[in-house]
Amino acid sequence: MKEITVRFVVALLLLSGFGTVVHAASGPDYELQAETPSVEPVRAGLAGDPQAGVARYLLARGAQSAALSPDGQHAAFLYSATGTDQLWLTSVTGGQPRQLTFGNGVSFFRWAPDSNSLIYGADNNGDERPAYFQLSVDGATERLLLPATEQGFRAFGSFAPDGKSVFYASTERNGDDYDVYRADVASGEVKRLFEGTFDFRPYTASANGRHLIVTEAVGEDGDNLYLLDLASLELNTLSAPEPRASHTSGFPWRADSSGFFFASNRGREFMAIYFHDVSSGKDELVVSGEVDYEQVRLCNSEQQLLWLANHDGFSKLHVMDLATGASRVSKSLPDGVYSLSCSATNSTALVRVSSWSTPGALWTLNVENDQALQIFKPTLAGLDPESFVRPESVRMVARDGVELQGLLYLPHKVEEATPVLFFVHGGPTSQSRADFSGVIQYHLSRGLAVFEPNVRGSTGFGRTYTALDDRRNRLNSVRDLVDMLDHFETDPRVDAKRAAVIGGSYGGYAVNAVLAAYPERFKVGVSLFGVADWVTALEVASPSLKASDRIEYGDIREPEWRQFYMVESPIRQADQIRVPVLYSHGVMDPRIDISETEIMVKTLRENGIEAPYIRIPDEGHGWRKLRNRIFYFTRESEFIEKHLQCPPEQENCSG
Repeated sequence: MKEITVRFVVALLLLSGFGTVVHAASGPDYELQAETPSVEPVRAGLAGDPQAGVARYLLARGAQSAALSPDGQHAAFLYSATGTDQLWLTSVTGGQPRQLTFGNGVSFFRWAPDSNSLIYGADNNGDERPAYFQLSVDGATERLLLPATEQGFRAFGSFAPDGKSVFYASTERNGDDYDVYRADVASGEVKRLFEGTFDFRPYTASANGRHLIVTEAVGEDGDNLYLLDLASLELNTLSAPEPRASHTSGFPWRADSSGFFFASNRGREFMAIYFHDVSSGKDELVVSGEVDYEQVRLCNSEQQLLWLANHDGFSKLHVMDLATGASRVSKSLPDGVYSLSCSATNSTALVRVSSWSTPGALWTLNVENDQALQIFKPTLAGLDPESFVRPESVRMVARDGVELQGLLYLPHKVEEATPVLFFVHGGPTSQSRADFSGVIQYHLSRGLAVFEPNVRGSTGFGRTYTALDDRRNRLNSVRDLVDMLDHFETDPRVDAKRAAVIGGSYGGYAVNAVLAAYPERFKVGVSLFGVADWVTALEVASPSLKASDRIEYGDIREPEWRQFYMVESPIRQADQIRVPVLYSHGVMDPRIDISETEIMVKTLRENGIEAPYIRIPDEGHGWRKLRNRIFYFTRESEFIEKHLQCPPEQENCSG
């Protein structure tokens, strides 16, 4: 694809209009002043200009979700060249990609088994209540399969092997519980297959159409595994371990329906690969290691099994010959974080690579000879990839002896200790990985270091580590941020006295919590759509969150946990916050109510603490639209630099 010039994209953004309007927010205090996007010029800067604004770094974009067609001829992917995620298509031999959708933004897609069409989902400005559409592969024919419903949170599962129906989960019965449904693709007729409690999700069905894999969420990091008999609709338990464990990774079936492959950490620290035999009901261990294995794929007429290994946030692709059991690691792909799909009928695999130097490239890989071909190159908006910074994995020990890990980015050619920005991931069962962030690379270009902490509770470091922040241990993970900051007191490259803490969602909670519990350790904070009061947040959480929250945090319906969070919530200690904090929230957010942010803003302002607030009407849990991203991250970078004070040689610290 030809690279879109920054000048042309910026012109389009100027025509669409965005900027700033100050108004009264509609939260708990209707006089709460907030800033919202409206009309102002975009400052993208010149290529190679060290003063270029964050806009240019946000215009560096590539493929997001990507999947190979079942026949191995095309790659479909999400790409935000127009400002929102749309569905695009390209040949596995490369060439000019084609845009297939032109609407409000696509949240997911799946290939039909015959490779002639796709199903995709789209919601309303991030409200996560999607409608489903069917689209022909040439983009000429599109129709509504399932309309959005008022209380219908949905989670797509898969196509039936014959392509005549799709499986999905939805809360449309009562607004609270996910049930399993089957929808006829031709008629749109819907049948409920299983009535669930909390969170049940369908995955793949056997080729003979007899069985459907279903999981039930058990906390943020665990689930139970079932087989649903599609004739009798009886749900049979395959794995419901105690303590809880995870069962994931695509669940590819053998063509003869004898069983399927999956990954699990049941009875072990790290995710290993198993084969479940349907007739015997037994699980056979295929391969295990001292890192998590993920994204298991059965490829090339079942000759090869592929999976990814997660090494401190970097991916490695493994290929096993199922006839001999021999396996190897691919040497043909650049470093980074991978996502993987493959053809069931030929030797082609599709790998999306995201790294510190590329925002989503697509590669095809011949799984027989390890030959790779790049078929989609992302746009870097004129930025030099050599200017981007590769992270290093850093480990340190917390005060209670737990080993912690994170990714440290250091700006090029810095001769003295530089301020550091702690970017805290959400989840909490997630992981900071070595993928692309235009925002991080922008801060590095401005001479600031960035650290992405994986505090206890993060994934990727074993099942025990992921559970270390459960329930009453919640604040131990908050304390980890301070222990990590202490570690950098001994690193001459980093100025730990000038540190910012930044996070969204659960990371936004962590910002609120660490600034309240450890006043003045960080010089400034940035909290995006984070939790202030766990009592109210858990009460109004979306259905999928409630399913996992009761294990992760405790059941808020029980007096023990209600009382615990009446004390151990950031809003209860907000009067201890002493540093400026930038807040933001999307009005359409279905996961964390906007009142969580607005009560923090109101409280800090009443205490005389600087607390600017950005309120975005047409976004949900995060910023999807390019115009909103440019507006917000420009404000964020200006706020951070204002309070951390750039090095003396950088006279303009306002972005």
